[in-house]
Amino acid sequence: MDRFLDKFFFVFHSSFIAFLLLGWAWRKTRRANLAVILLTAFSWFILGIWYGYGYCPSTDWHWRVRARLGYQDLPDSYTKFLVDSLTGLNVSQGLVDVLTLVLLLLAFGASLYSNLRRGREKA
Repeated sequence: MDRFLDKFFFVFHSSFIAFLLLGWAWRKTRRANLAVILLTAFSWFILGIWYGYGYCPSTDWHWRVRARLGYQDLPDSYTKFLVDSLTGLNVSQGLVDVLTLVLLLLAFGASLYSNLRRGREKA
């Protein structure tokens, strides 16, 4: 079951990130995208008060599964894990954190703009 969960979390979390970054581009997904971005920010900054900045429940659960599978020395963030896995490099955690935050802010701006613009078009 843990092997299945490991693959599930990899696909789910990666898809979640892709939707977070790009979901604003399609009219039908704009509201959901904005909600996902706000939930992510809530997790990072509000839950992060208790669990550490950038806290993500999905990463927490995934790392628990991977620990049961014998993986050790997992990075603090899923994004670093994903970048390192896809590139084969060992990218600096600080660089990944900065890029992740910048991309979240850009996605938030695009989502907010596209949602507000849609509201004005209906009026």
